[in-house]
Amino acid sequence: MDLAARVARHFSDSAQTKLAAMNSLSEPIATAAELMSRCLLADGKILACGNGGSAADSQHFAAELLNRFERERPGLAAIALTTDSSTLTSIANDYDYQQVFSKQVLALGKPGDVLLAISTSGGSRNVLAAVGAAHERSMKVVALTGRGGGELGRVLGPGDVHICVPHDVTARIQEVHLLTLHCLCDGIDCLLLGTE
Repeated sequence: MDLAARVARHFSDSAQTKLAAMNSLSEPIATAAELMSRCLLADGKILACGNGGSAADSQHFAAELLNRFERERPGLAAIALTTDSSTLTSIANDYDYQQVFSKQVLALGKPGDVLLAISTSGGSRNVLAAVGAAHERSMKVVALTGRGGGELGRVLGPGDVHICVPHDVTARIQEVHLLTLHCLCDGIDCLLLGTE
């Protein structure tokens, strides 16, 4: 086995996936950045959730907003719903795992806030429940998916934004999700601070 060639193939596949997604995702990413910027300017907040690698992406995104991305600026209101182990385990134990995000959205979310819902398959039950809770709270949703969007793509409402990576391999979808999150951070900074 030529491991170096295998690694090179991953780099090539990742680059090709990103280039193939560029045209279809640029507009929804820009729309999502505008939606999030309006939320933040209106003193709202962004709640983010996902499982596994998508949980890490939620935390990464919240950290970039709360602290900084590429430029100095005041912190922006963002919360990853994936980080509080006491909250997650108490909800999962007392109710069920499907409610670990939705109960937090119902408690913390308010009209005008935005939920960033990340699911590579579009089928994560707890993320779907969070979207339902967000709609109940009159929040908008930005959904990051792949594989055609799954059920998550079908439950989005008017005014929500669907960013669906046109690929079926989880690793490639997650790589585009990370780039998308960086594009969102940059777009928010440009809308709030102007271009450098």
